[in-house]
Amino acid sequence: MDKKIAIIGCGNLGLSILNGLLAQGTPPSNIIATKRNTESLEYLTEKGVRITDNNEEAIKASELIIVALKPYTILEVLQDVQHAFDPDRHLLVSLATGISVQQLETTINSSVPVFRAMPNTGADVGMSMTCICSNSFDAEKIALVTECFDSIGKTIHIDEKLMDSATVLGACGVAYVLRFMRAMIQGGIQIGFDAKTATDIVSHTVQGAAELLIQNGQHPEYEIDKVTTPRGCTIAGLNEMEHNGMSSALIKGIVTSYEIIEK
Repeated sequence: MDKKIAIIGCGNLGLSILNGLLAQGTPPSNIIATKRNTESLEYLTEKGVRITDNNEEAIKASELIIVALKPYTILEVLQDVQHAFDPDRHLLVSLATGISVQQLETTINSSVPVFRAMPNTGADVGMSMTCICSNSFDAEKIALVTECFDSIGKTIHIDEKLMDSATVLGACGVAYVLRFMRAMIQGGIQIGFDAKTATDIVSHTVQGAAELLIQNGQHPEYEIDKVTTPRGCTIAGLNEMEHNGMSSALIKGIVTSYEIIEK
């Protein structure tokens, strides 16, 4: 990215994006990160990233503004710095769950193009899945935001009404998968592996399973059928998991997370 980027509220998610941008070759001098308490980010100055607690200063020095604040603080913070936005220079990207494009537009009281993006912490390793929507029909601006998030993984453009669903499936989904992996590791330890070996096996097995779907483009059941032989150990294990509610528990968890957002 050759644009100046401000990450406002550089907590866990903002830091994941920052690390992903650096890993993909964005010059550190092009990035400004803000946080109320900057001490935890000071180590980034050694890499050339500019750190400040002044949001207005960061916005004025940048072109692409990524706001990684919590939903309950973002509108108040943006209102305080609304005069810093220049519609001829800036693009605003909000990562806040449940805050609409219209709310963001009203708060900054500006014709700045507004985007919503929902990445996940896979950005740390360049493997984020980011869903994007916006109020802009400008192909160049859309391409710029897409390029930014493509540098930390894969992007997909969706209708704004699906952004809350994207939060659950893509962002919360990281935790769901990791909890599943933790259970696999625990099972591996019980059947004889040490923790490190079990973690290695599970991590690469899950990675390989995901790549099967990504590269082959098949339904999961198609790939499952390849490893479930009659009277085999795989189908026996799968059936036992289903008898204990594995799929229904996961679906209920996803729906519960969605209902929390919608309240």
